[in-house]
Amino acid sequence: MKVTLATHGGQAAALNLRLPPRVVDAAALPAEAARELTRLVEAAKATSTTKKVGPGPASDAMSYTITVEDADRSTVLTQSDTTMSPAFAALLTWLEQRSESSSG
Repeated sequence: MKVTLATHGGQAAALNLRLPPRVVDAAALPAEAARELTRLVEAAKATSTTKKVGPGPASDAMSYTITVEDADRSTVLTQSDTTMSPAFAALLTWLEQRSESSSG
C-alpha cells in the first residue's frame, strides 16, 4: 500500500504549490508501523463523507488530499481544517510525522 498526502490552500498556499506530495510506502515500513498505517487508513475510510469538502467559513484553511493505492484499487480522501474527522486527523498527523517528500 502506498499513501500520498497533498496539501492545498492556507496562508502559505503559494509556497505549498512548489512542494511535492508526501509519500509513505507501507512495504518500506517496519511491520508494526505498516499495521498502524493500515488501521489508520481503514478508520479514515470508514468515517469518510461524500459531502462537499471545502475550506468552509475559514478562507485560509488548509485542505488535504490523501490518496491510498492498494493493489489495483485507489481511494481518495479529502478534508479540510474546518471539516476534518478525528480519524482523518489521526491519519494526517501520522503521515506528516513519517512521510518523505517525493519528486514524482
